[in-house]
Amino acid sequence: MNPSRESAIAATNWWLENVVIGLNLCPFAKAVHLKNQIRFRVSSARNNTELMNDFQCELQFLMDADPEDVESTLLIHPGVLNDFANYNMFLVECDQTISKLDFEGAIQVASFHPQYQFEGTQMDDVTNYTNRSPYPTLHLLREESVTRAVESFPNVESIYKKNITTLEKLGTASMLALLATQPSTERRTPLNE
Repeated sequence: MNPSRESAIAATNWWLENVVIGLNLCPFAKAVHLKNQIRFRVSSARNNTELMNDFQCELQFLMDADPEDVESTLLIHPGVLNDFANYNMFLVECDQTISKLDFEGAIQVASFHPQYQFEGTQMDDVTNYTNRSPYPTLHLLREESVTRAVESFPNVESIYKKNITTLEKLGTASMLALLATQPSTERRTPLNE
């Protein structure tokens, strides 16, 4: 059974605040989150076609939105692409769609999934948690914002290595303990549909 829209947003928001921002896995996330500029959108899609329709709607929404109001979108889709291999194949379709809609150079997609596994790692490798979200999620990012963030951050290549070090020091048991602290309700309401 899929979670309610509110539960999916609450779980994703908690993960963003406590894992991504809390462990400083993405040094760019905190500022836009504090300004409430991240849109949380839950797709009710049950198949790839429905999800692609939602993806295209969110692409257009982000293109039309004022960046001061909406900087990026987390498109959460609990009902489809729960298998990581299928999810990865869908990412190719996402890139093709961005190109077909002439949004190349304007929007890019970052990928998060509960079964995320980097190439060359074991499934239980703690470093995979840098991209493990509560539900399959497509993160739509404005390329202009990514470029600005990268230019303002010295040695952006070090982020990936720092994340590996952070999670290896934390260890799998501590990571799982952190994830187990997720409350069932959230106080903060992020920007959403």
